[in-house]
Amino acid sequence: QVQLVESGGGLVQAGGSLRLSCAASGRTFSSYAMGWFRQAPGKGRLCVAAISRSGGRTYYADSVKGRFTISRDNAKSTVYLQMNSLEPRGTAVYYCAADSCAWGGSDGDEYEDWGQGTKVTVSS
Repeated sequence: QVQLVESGGGLVQAGGSLRLSCAASGRTFSSYAMGWFRQAPGKGRLCVAAISRSGGRTYYADSVKGRFTISRDNAKSTVYLQMNSLEPRGTAVYYCAADSCAWGGSDGDEYEDWGQGTKVTVSS
């Protein structure tokens, strides 16, 4: 099991940027594929980005392609989500998640460990 703590959320105007961080502890971070998910009020969970153990493979939801970048620093046991050109529909709680396989993909059911979430509010 790995413990995950997200940070970096907050209030930002449309068009602005935020960088979310997710610090991991417990098991060896480099053994896990990682994902970022978001859940808006009254809506289901959506995978916005995922990254493989090595960082060599990534996935982005169509709605964030070209604006969001996922990256990881295995030496710091941290995964990041750089979010640019934020839109009001990006308002949600953002969660990071860990999958003990080499690749987790976009299916949240594949991920075993979750953080507590960080809230992002994008004002118009």
